[in-house]
Amino acid sequence: MNKPFAVISLLCLSLALASFSVAPANDPNIPVHGIRATTDYTSGSLLYNALCLEEKGLSKKAFDLAYKGYQRLVKKNRISNTGYLTICDMSQPSRNKRLYLIDLSNTEVLLHTWVAHGRNSGHDYATRFSNKLSSRQTSLGFYVTKNTYFGEHGLSLRMQGLEPGFNDKAYRRAVVIHGADYIGGEKNKTGRSYGCPAIPREEVGNLINTIKDGSCLFIYHPTRYYLAKSKILNG
Repeated sequence: MNKPFAVISLLCLSLALASFSVAPANDPNIPVHGIRATTDYTSGSLLYNALCLEEKGLSKKAFDLAYKGYQRLVKKNRISNTGYLTICDMSQPSRNKRLYLIDLSNTEVLLHTWVAHGRNSGHDYATRFSNKLSSRQTSLGFYVTKNTYFGEHGLSLRMQGLEPGFNDKAYRRAVVIHGADYIGGEKNKTGRSYGCPAIPREEVGNLINTIKDGSCLFIYHPTRYYLAKSKILNG
């Protein structure tokens, strides 16, 4: 391990150990990953720092919204595979690694990689989003992962959009997670999908087999209309 990386890792671990507040085992406010949930989302701040997400390019706002929605979906029993949270940060350019697979049980980022947006959503940056059939645009909001299948792109994962008006047509649109050769890699290819959050082919099996069957995925962008109207974030 090179020295700068080791120093950053030790610093993050020290901050996490210094700031975590572990609740008693019988505390009803403990979510599945063992960190006390609070109404001011302090535990989200602790997680953000412990995971060193700022260094990985994920904004605090994007994470806070993702974690807030995740907690609400767990409380409403909309999420059955509660150990993982996947965030696609579409405020970043497609040349960046902007997908984050977080293991909440072990406080670890399992995967940090590239992810495509829809070809009609924009070029390097995604700026347009749609829930319409055949729009070939990305749909914002919270999803729950469903079953796997083998299709045109090999192993793929169906997703159900949980937000009427924003992504509830995703299943009908066949918006799925799949591998693609047009995203990521040494040449940092940044091709576009038909609206699917496609990732590099060599990493798709690991992602799909980890988050399938009922985990939470959040596609974020600071679009004011979505942030104001999302019933999951504002309900």
